[in-house]
Amino acid sequence: MLFTQYYLDCLSQASYLVGDESTGQAVVVDPRRDVADYLADARAAGLTIIGVINTHFHADFLSGHLELAEATGAWIGYGEAATPEFAHRSLADGDRISLGEVTLQIMATPGHTPESISVLVFEHADDEVAYGVLTGDALFIGDVGRPDLLASVGVSADALGRMLYDSVQRKLMSLPDAVRVFPAHGAGSACGKNLSTEKQSTIGAQRALNYACQPMTEDEFLAVVTEGQPSAPAYFLYNATLNKQERATRGLDAAIPALDDAAVAAALAGGAAVHDARDATSFTAGHLRGAVSVPADGRMSETAGMVFRPDQPIVVMAADGQEQEVALRLARIGFDQVVGYVPDVEAYLLARPEQVARASRLTVAQTDAALAPEAASEATAEATATATDEPDAAAETAAAGVQLVDIRNPGETAGGVIPGARTIPLPELPRRLGELDSTAPVIVYCAGGWRSSVAASLLRANGFADVSDILGGYNAWSQAHLVAS
Repeated sequence: MLFTQYYLDCLSQASYLVGDESTGQAVVVDPRRDVADYLADARAAGLTIIGVINTHFHADFLSGHLELAEATGAWIGYGEAATPEFAHRSLADGDRISLGEVTLQIMATPGHTPESISVLVFEHADDEVAYGVLTGDALFIGDVGRPDLLASVGVSADALGRMLYDSVQRKLMSLPDAVRVFPAHGAGSACGKNLSTEKQSTIGAQRALNYACQPMTEDEFLAVVTEGQPSAPAYFLYNATLNKQERATRGLDAAIPALDDAAVAAALAGGAAVHDARDATSFTAGHLRGAVSVPADGRMSETAGMVFRPDQPIVVMAADGQEQEVALRLARIGFDQVVGYVPDVEAYLLARPEQVARASRLTVAQTDAALAPEAASEATAEATATATDEPDAAAETAAAGVQLVDIRNPGETAGGVIPGARTIPLPELPRRLGELDSTAPVIVYCAGGWRSSVAASLLRANGFADVSDILGGYNAWSQAHLVAS
C-alpha cells in the first residue's frame, strides 16, 4: 500500500493519496485545488488515480476534485446526503471500494455537515483492524469538527451537534484503539477550536486525551463542543457553496502576469484592492497607501479570506519570487480575481513617495502611555513609535482618546484582555467597522502581533486616519505587566 499525507501549513489542511501498488489503482481524499503533487507522485509510483473522495463540502478551501477529475477521468465521491451540481458517486455507510488488496470502507459521520463521511483504510481486504481512518472534519487530533458553520443556511448547530455526538461517541469511538486517525485539519484551522499540531494519532489516544471523546451525555457534548468556537471567516460560505457547483477549473500551469505602471493604475482606478504580501516589517517601513497587509509568512490564505472579498479584483505586491505562490494561495480559497503583480515593489514605491505611507506599531510602554498618559509620562518621553509618520504619535493618541480593539478569537480572550478593550475578532472586523469611530485613534492587538498588523492595515484602507497596533500583542503586554507586578 502507498499512503501519503499532504499538509498545507497556511490552511492547516491535510489530503491523502491511497494506492494499491499491486494493481496500480489509487484514490485521493480531500484534495486541494492545485493537484500537481498528487499527479506527479501517482505517476512516480506507477499509480492511476481512479477516484476522488471528499469527506464533505469543505468551507475553508476550494477542493480540487474537479481539477483531478479533469486531469485523470476519475470519479468523484461524496456521502449519500450530498447533492452537488456535478456528476458524482454517492457513497453510503458501509460501502467498500476495492483498489485491489487495499480496500476503503465508508463510514457516515455527519455532524460537522450533514453529508460528512469518514474513510476506513484496510491494507488487505480481509483485515479485521483498519490501518487507519480518514476522519475529515468529524474527528481532529484533540478536537472535533464544529457543528455551527451551517447556521447561516438554516441548519442548526443543535441538530448537527447531536449528529456529531453519535458520529464521534458511538461510531468512531467504537473502532479499535490501534486504528490510526488521519484528520483533514490541524492546529490553526477555524473548523475547530482546540486542534493539535500533531498530524496523526490513534483512536486509543483520542479516546484517552480528546476532551470531546470522553464519556458524556449528548447535551454535555453539545455544550462543550459549541462553547468558545472562533469566528468563521466570511469566505467559508462562499467556498462551501462553490464546492457544490460545476465551476471553472484552474490549469496546472496557471500564472498571474506582471503589471506595468499603466496596468496597475488602471486596476486601482477600477476598484482593485492591493494585497501587500511582504513581511510586516517591510510593510511597516513603507507601503502603498490603502494597501492591506496579509504577509505570505503566516496563515495567508485563511486571513486573506477574512479581509478581501472573493469578487474583488486584487493587485499583488510581494517579495521578489513569491508572486505566483501568493496567487496560488488565493486560488486555494477560490479568489481568482487576481489581476497581476507589481514586479519591483521597492522601485514602484520609491517612484511615488507621495503615495507611500508608514505604519504605526507601538511597544507595550508606548501603549501604556497612550492608554494612561498620566501614569506613563516617563515611558511616553522615552519611547517613539517603531515606524510612524509622527514621532510623538503615542502622546497624540492618548490626548485624543483611544479605541482599544482586541481582534483575538473568543477562546483566546477568555483568558483575559487589556483593560478597556472591546473585542471584535478579525473575521468579524470587515462587517463591524461601523462600530468604530474612523476619526478617533485606534489601537488594535492580537496574541503576538501578526494578525493585528493585518487588522490595522484594513482599518487604514477603510479611511481610519490614526491606527496603531501593539508589537508582540497581548502576549507581550501580559508578560510586561506580570513582570511589573
